[in-house]
Amino acid sequence: MRGREFGVSLVMLELASILIFGIFAQWLAWRIKQPAILPLIIIGLMIGPGSTYLTADGSKFIDGDTIFSGDLLFSFVSISVGVILFEGGLTLNLKEVRNQVGTVGNLLFFGSLVTFVGGGIASHYLLDLSWSMAFLFGGLIVVSGPTVVLPILRNVKPNNKINTILKWEGILIDPFGALIAVLMYEFIVSSHQGSDYSLEVLQEFFATISSGIVAGGIGAAILYFTIKKGTIPEYLRNIFSLGLVILTFSFAELIHKEAGLMAATVMGIVLANVELEEIKKILLFKEDISLLLISVLFILLSSRIEVYQIQMLGTPSLLLFLVVTLILRPLGVLLSTIKSKLSWQEKAFISWIGPKGIVAAAVASLFSLTLIERPDIVKPEEAEILLPLVFLMIVGTVVFQGSTAKLVANALGVVRTEPKGILIVGANELAQKIAMRLSALGMDIIMVDTSLINVQAAREAGLQAIEANALSDAIFEEVDLSRVGRMAAITSNSGLNELACRWFEKELGERNVLRLASKEESENLNVKLSKNVLFGAHTEFVSLVSFVRSNDAFGEVTFSAQVDREEWMAKHKNKIVPVCVVDGGNTELISGFSGPLPKDSTLIFLKKDNYVPAKEN
Repeated sequence: MRGREFGVSLVMLELASILIFGIFAQWLAWRIKQPAILPLIIIGLMIGPGSTYLTADGSKFIDGDTIFSGDLLFSFVSISVGVILFEGGLTLNLKEVRNQVGTVGNLLFFGSLVTFVGGGIASHYLLDLSWSMAFLFGGLIVVSGPTVVLPILRNVKPNNKINTILKWEGILIDPFGALIAVLMYEFIVSSHQGSDYSLEVLQEFFATISSGIVAGGIGAAILYFTIKKGTIPEYLRNIFSLGLVILTFSFAELIHKEAGLMAATVMGIVLANVELEEIKKILLFKEDISLLLISVLFILLSSRIEVYQIQMLGTPSLLLFLVVTLILRPLGVLLSTIKSKLSWQEKAFISWIGPKGIVAAAVASLFSLTLIERPDIVKPEEAEILLPLVFLMIVGTVVFQGSTAKLVANALGVVRTEPKGILIVGANELAQKIAMRLSALGMDIIMVDTSLINVQAAREAGLQAIEANALSDAIFEEVDLSRVGRMAAITSNSGLNELACRWFEKELGERNVLRLASKEESENLNVKLSKNVLFGAHTEFVSLVSFVRSNDAFGEVTFSAQVDREEWMAKHKNKIVPVCVVDGGNTELISGFSGPLPKDSTLIFLKKDNYVPAKEN
């Protein structure tokens, strides 16, 4: 009994360790500004196969097979991949696909085709894989994903054209690539009954696909009508959605084995294309559930890899990696950009960036687990090499391309100039009035607020507003920061304003994150204001709201030989709140970082209640 309890305690300790290592890997990725998948896989390899060199009996510190064994491990990985694919499907809005013509569309078609076919042919001849397994590998390496592309783009800051192309390719190709891999896998499983690919085999293949589509459509319909009719309270909506995804996945598997992945992907795609505002909020659950699943999944799967599997890779695998990154990716980009207006430097940089992501590793892990148990379908050694081979592609592309991307971008001269746009945290009445004035000056404004009412009001006023949490990691996916050079926190919550400055400081720089004065700062005029206080004034939110409600809220003055800056400011110091200064084609928000007002500049200001324009000489 004590032995059993000790065994259970070890399993609990290993599971707890995986959770801790997963959280640490996510934090480390944030610190080093690298995709989380890199530290997750490396830590998994270190505590798994790498640890066998440190133990006397050659055992692993943590072994996924001792925590989840047999069908339990298969079920956990299957469900986790289903949730990940559902999340990928939720990002695939067909309207965006139709609107993304030109290079992005070509990359999705020609780029995927070149990678799929080329990867299959190369792996067949270099690694002597069977044609079916070779093309399964080709399908797996099609995917890229925002979780690996966006951190690279945030670090490199390429120009807007490159940023847009790579961002949308990364978002859209995940479900497409997963779908290609799933279809290839389904074809392998369906065709194992004979080598003549008879009518019965094709029927089995299409039955699997049809079952997934039907089950996914039913699951999406249930969730859509349940939310639309308000049957589920808001606080249960995310958990209910997660449970329904798992139920749909399991239902599809009961209808037809291996149909679950298709069902989860279809369910996400359907929900991404319905007109229901609440559906967008389902994406929020990925920040917790998917993050946890991803962290556990990849450390768990990395730890299961054996040393001999890594040794199976050898020189041919490295040659395959070079073929994929240095031949197939550039060829796909070249075919996709023949008629584009991109410069050769821009094409070269896009060719350099093609990292493989989380979906590739998850789906490869699932297929490897299944195929190892099916020697009647593929050779065991081919199934065993699939997972380490895909992991090599992931780690290699993230390290190789991620570490060199900035150097390549600088060498090619495709780093964007400092963007002039402003991200305004808050879409309340005050923020809207200031945003409209700045927009009238030609400023590029993006507003973010968690209040749907504020966001809708801002949109009705002709402003670009997004319903999102500015302090979440998802904000870097939802907002195109390539357009943003500054952040202004304009909310009634001074604590939120402070946090927003800290959140965006590393991304935009200390001088470019500004906030309103707090109530304490406004009440004590003897307190020296922080340099990042907007308008450089001891004026808090409530007072500013009262000022903007005036029909003639804003004024402006151009300093020239007739209007002396210092004299004018001395006369109006206590009657105005300086908002921004326009100097030539540049507009700068006033703050403690602002220098002296240029001689020929124009000052835009808010009029206080006691404002009376002084007569100019």
